[in-house]
Amino acid sequence: YSYIQGRHEAYDFPADAFENAYIHLHVPAGATPKDGPSAGITIATALVSLARNRKIRAKLAMTGELTLTGHVLPVGGIREKVIAARRSGIRRVILPDANRGDYDALPAHVLKGMRADFVAHYDEVHAFLWR
Repeated sequence: YSYIQGRHEAYDFPADAFENAYIHLHVPAGATPKDGPSAGITIATALVSLARNRKIRAKLAMTGELTLTGHVLPVGGIREKVIAARRSGIRRVILPDANRGDYDALPAHVLKGMRADFVAHYDEVHAFLWR
């Protein structure tokens, strides 16, 4: 949150967008272990979308752990996540740059028709959201 708030000008939302907002984010303790961090860039994107009062592009999936300084870290389960996106009709995914090898190792029939954008920092994620 603090990283996103500090980038309000770059992400085009008012500096006081969260001043009077009540945001409750709950990640249940019973969730699959280690799934929480994988949602880092997705949660950040939801907050930016809220602050901008603008929807992101449709049919886009993303995963990646996000540090307090905006760096996107690798996650596990790339195969499962890409297959889940494909089954849901999503053909474009944003993945951590460090997971490029995991994506490239997927079978050709899974990759057919898919587009992956690899990112190392949240600024790169943000660039894909609105086009």
